[in-house]
Amino acid sequence: MCLAISAKYGDVPSVDILVWSELPTGAGLGSSAAYAVCLAAALLTACGAISCPLKEGESTARWTEEELTLINSWAFQGERVIHGNPSGVDNAVGTWGGALRYQSGKITPLKRVPTLRILLTNTKVPRSTKVLVACVKEKILKFPAIMNPVLDSIDAISQECQSVLEAMPANPSPEYYPVLEELFDINQHHLNVIGVGHPSLDRLCRVTASHGLHSKLTGAGGGGCGITLLRPDASPLAVEAAKRDLCACGFECWETNIGAPGVTLHSSSSLNAEVLHVLSES
Repeated sequence: MCLAISAKYGDVPSVDILVWSELPTGAGLGSSAAYAVCLAAALLTACGAISCPLKEGESTARWTEEELTLINSWAFQGERVIHGNPSGVDNAVGTWGGALRYQSGKITPLKRVPTLRILLTNTKVPRSTKVLVACVKEKILKFPAIMNPVLDSIDAISQECQSVLEAMPANPSPEYYPVLEELFDINQHHLNVIGVGHPSLDRLCRVTASHGLHSKLTGAGGGGCGITLLRPDASPLAVEAAKRDLCACGFECWETNIGAPGVTLHSSSSLNAEVLHVLSES
């Protein structure tokens, strides 16, 4: 990427690049795309292909839509080096943030979505996306009359979820959360039917359900990670108990948000002490 950007926009100056991440790799969380997006933004800024949007006194700043499009295009090339034939979803989310709709190769940003609290749990069970995709394809070819309606139902779940998410900012009613929870449950059952579930994910769902929480797999499935929706009124005691029980299963979990901003330029003063310490020690 460095050589290609230098050839197109002029030499990238001599730089040291330090990378620090809280994302576990190989867990279906898009860590490679996050890396590619940050690297593309840094190199394009360093050689002057895009502006440095951070003004004096600001802690963070984002690039223009045109510049973000350029960052995304180079990040996608980085993803092609890593994965061969990626969808482009992960680098697009990393670039623009928020939420995106992906259908038949077309990526559409959702303009208004709420920031949702979730528990993100890594089962630590390794899996191969390539193998899982091949198994699903084989099952569809073997039982088309059974599997195609399941896929149509998953698509309908996605559309219903999109409608709910887009309605929430204008009317932040707590009534939307039970709908999302039900969609989580239905989607997880369907994903088991098409063959991308795993006993570790079933266990994750049972543990969180025992605390009144709803979960589903994320990424390719077959292990990897699951997400658990946390309502705004979720009991802190219930959330802590769920996290404790998940860790007792040998899983690793974090409380985080989805719908956050995409790639951002930060001043050193805006970074927390932990990040500054890690980078200074590198």
